[in-house]
Amino acid sequence: MNSESTPGLDVLLQNARRRAGLTQAQLAGLATVSVRAIRDLEQGRVRNPRKETLKLLANAMRMSDARRIELELAADAHAAGRVLRSLYSAELAAPPTPLRPLVGRRGELETLTDRLDRHDRLLTLVGLPGVGKSRLALEAASVLHARDRMPVLWVPMDRAPDAGPEQGPQAPLAGWVRSLIHDGDRFEELTSVIGDKPTLIVLDGFDDSASALPALLNLLRACERLKIIVTSRRVTQPPAGRLLPLAPLPAPAPTGSALPGDSLVAGRPAVELMLSYVSHMRPDLLPTDAVTTAVAHICHRVDGIPRALEAAASWLLLYSPDQLLQIARSTPLLLVDGVTPATAEPGATLSEQLGAALTELDDRTAGLLTTLAALPEPWTVDAAARADGRPLTETARDVHGLLLRGLVRQHATEPGGPVGFTVLNLVRELMAARRPAADLVGAAD
Repeated sequence: MNSESTPGLDVLLQNARRRAGLTQAQLAGLATVSVRAIRDLEQGRVRNPRKETLKLLANAMRMSDARRIELELAADAHAAGRVLRSLYSAELAAPPTPLRPLVGRRGELETLTDRLDRHDRLLTLVGLPGVGKSRLALEAASVLHARDRMPVLWVPMDRAPDAGPEQGPQAPLAGWVRSLIHDGDRFEELTSVIGDKPTLIVLDGFDDSASALPALLNLLRACERLKIIVTSRRVTQPPAGRLLPLAPLPAPAPTGSALPGDSLVAGRPAVELMLSYVSHMRPDLLPTDAVTTAVAHICHRVDGIPRALEAAASWLLLYSPDQLLQIARSTPLLLVDGVTPATAEPGATLSEQLGAALTELDDRTAGLLTTLAALPEPWTVDAAARADGRPLTETARDVHGLLLRGLVRQHATEPGGPVGFTVLNLVRELMAARRPAADLVGAAD
């Protein structure tokens, strides 16, 4: 970005103060900086202020990360750009460290890394809240970083505006990415740093990627070896690159036909994952056949959604596995937010986020989902079209949309057999909870 098009420190500081609704005297009082110092900065008399002074002013005005970086670079843009370009490497830009091993996603991980290794440069992982999109993207980023020494810019897009400043050497670059997406700024700075270096950007929790698609495509054109992964709860139109839907972990209901010695863990990654949560929550509970069977049934009732499994395990401080299973059979929604929800913010619990996914459906798709929930499972697309009374192509299109949203899932079928589907148990529970009282009375009759 050339000097003619880039606002100077004086202009940036004035604009920031006015956005904050502060006079020079008010800002001076909040920042413990003299009015004269602020006036000299805004009039361009001081070109290289102390970093501590800029920090005090930025804190007083509650500036965002991107705005802080903009202010700092305006004070010493040449040096900052030179340092970032010279240090940009796998060591400077590394993904966050995973807190626990990845369970049950080997196939999805191989698919994701294979597509990135080949020709796909813009991929969107889409699925329900809590299904593990971020964890899968993190594993793929870690593989590329370790195997290829590829720099990774991990950018949380759902970061709260009032969150504290990010730490680490890649924080300025993450701020530039957000600034590009939200304001269209920092394109030249990003392209000058990334250049022709192989790089992976992960936009985590970006549910409105359609508006940023032009900026992302321009960045991909300018940086020919750049790749981008987006994680999103929503399917946007147009989609951000190739869509990779992520379903919950397989969690079939245990049957009574198991032979002696058969394992309820083998081939059931949801059970394996929940047992790991159980061992952390209740080390005294050994994975006996009785405990494993109860866990397998609970996993089925909460659909194998990793976040729901962790939340359900938290109740083991209050209930035995058998008691927890009874709750899962009667009111599984009670379990999915955990004993103590991770946050008290409205709309942040898993049950609320699942409910929001239903609310976002249009009337036609919501009506189809109601029809599908009443069908014997597993059902086929042909059976869905007959029950819905619409042409096969229209029903198939809507079922595909429900699959992408994660509200229905494929059912394990025999080789060569028709593809079957089921509606998630938690989705059924939410739909039943929202039915009008008159409908419930009619159903009882």
